[in-house]
Amino acid sequence: MGIPSGHYEGGTLVIDTVGVKTDRKYAMVDLFGTPYTKSLHVVERYSLRDYDDVKDAVERNIKENWLPVGDVFSQHRGKFLQLHLTIEDEGVFTTPWTATLTYVPGPDQIAEGVCAENRAQYYYNDDADVPTANKPDF
Repeated sequence: MGIPSGHYEGGTLVIDTVGVKTDRKYAMVDLFGTPYTKSLHVVERYSLRDYDDVKDAVERNIKENWLPVGDVFSQHRGKFLQLHLTIEDEGVFTTPWTATLTYVPGPDQIAEGVCAENRAQYYYNDDADVPTANKPDF
């Protein structure tokens, strides 16, 4: 939705995005509905981190947040993916703001799930073309 430019700084992947389109009906930065303007500037920094580097963030997460699948963080001793995000938009915010998100790898096995066909496209407010058959295929 914008013009990203990526490069590495050591072992960190940096993605710098400007020119984010504002012509969407409900253009927002986050799930809280925070709007943005053509001045939006997003910098994402992705890096692999060891447990000792993210231990404080993991402990704070366990203490402060609801974990729907339980504590999957504190037993993991491999690499963690950490995203440090900086958002600037002088048309909306008085100062840049940052957030850090820490991800742990999921389980080796993913449970099978079945998706029901859904003809509704809520984002266009119309029906979708769902493949149908005139006769059974078995």
